[in-house]
Amino acid sequence: MKRLRRLATTVAASLTASSLAASAASAADYAVIHAGRLLAEPGRAVMENKTVIIKDGVIERIADGFVGAEDASPDDAVTVHDLKDMFVMPGLIDGHVHLLSENNPKGRLQRVEMSEGDLAIAGARHARRTLMAGFTTVRDVGAGSSDAIFALRDGVARGDVPGPRIFASGSTISVTGGHGDGTQGYRDDVAELLHQSGVCDGVGDCRRAVREQVRRGADHIKLTATAGVLSNTAAGLEQQFFEDEMKAIMDAAHAMGRKATAHAHGVNGINAALRAGVDSIEHGTYLDNESIRLFKRNGAYLVPTLLAGATVVEWAQDPETFLLPPQRAKALQVGPLMHEMAKRAHEGGVKIAFGTDSGVSKHGENAREFALLVEAGMTPMEAIRSATVMGAANLGQSDVLGAIAPGKFGDLIAVSGDPLADITELENVDFVMKAGRAYKTW
Repeated sequence: MKRLRRLATTVAASLTASSLAASAASAADYAVIHAGRLLAEPGRAVMENKTVIIKDGVIERIADGFVGAEDASPDDAVTVHDLKDMFVMPGLIDGHVHLLSENNPKGRLQRVEMSEGDLAIAGARHARRTLMAGFTTVRDVGAGSSDAIFALRDGVARGDVPGPRIFASGSTISVTGGHGDGTQGYRDDVAELLHQSGVCDGVGDCRRAVREQVRRGADHIKLTATAGVLSNTAAGLEQQFFEDEMKAIMDAAHAMGRKATAHAHGVNGINAALRAGVDSIEHGTYLDNESIRLFKRNGAYLVPTLLAGATVVEWAQDPETFLLPPQRAKALQVGPLMHEMAKRAHEGGVKIAFGTDSGVSKHGENAREFALLVEAGMTPMEAIRSATVMGAANLGQSDVLGAIAPGKFGDLIAVSGDPLADITELENVDFVMKAGRAYKTW
């Protein structure tokens, strides 16, 4: 299988379907998928008895009936995948993951024990689990100052390790001592070792922190507009950056050609980030009518991360929880509210993109988010659309991701049941293909 080659320093610059096709030699690789049921573009009707033809990792065409690769030459490699009894749809997109970590009772100690190499190896394990769960693209929204996330992103792009296509932010932009700083509770000398390049204070320093992430190779910018649940500080859940600092972050990100997304729970922080021009909000727990108006005015996306809310509540209710007291109190406060938040946003017409905060929850269980979205009022089709069409738009990658169509990457999955009738079918994906290569077969 011909592999995608990096053509620039970031995935955002290098991932175009045309560049992948251009990297192929004269002999082509064809993947031919015979799909009994095909949801080519979520939101549109399911088609029956179709053939998807993928050439050198890019979808060439969709044909009626079950046909072969008529254009292939004798030197070309042609692989036929019989999915006549399956439901075929685009590869899934998770817009909020943390691939290098997975919360556990030893997490705080691991932060000072694990090297960058250790983090990269753990990230490779998590990336493989994510891919095998049907998620062919992810957005990693915060991996500290380690270069491991960029090494993992580039290694996946080269084909060195199996994993989803990764869009990485690098270090989270955070105020000193805020959610995203991550040094709370450590000795000062240890905290100095854990200092992250995204920590900043004041307008000028915030611009510097954004530019530093771009220098390091960030595909997008992540900031913590408010306090958070899992930071070890009793700082509430409200706004932490001042509005002029937020505006500086957004302006610097956009000037460098990057989208910006904001972790935000409290309503003042949500609305301040939206007024400052943020492209998406992660969590959005306390959004109000003004938030909904600003979302719609700006065309911003909400990434609800309901699975994270459900997960922290489970931890907090465990009498032997590993959560520290400030974390437990905030988990019990925030978790139960997130379902109603998603319902309110959906009813208000806010654009919703799928995201799980995996790394809080276990990697590979990302599809549990679908049932939670349906419980919050979305139809199964809307929930699937959030992880495909809307997920691609949230990343600014609609030209190559989010649907099965000519010119897009050959990313698709298949399940034996009908996820439009039972959304939990997506929790057991039987077939996974990314860029024309089958990573999981049934």
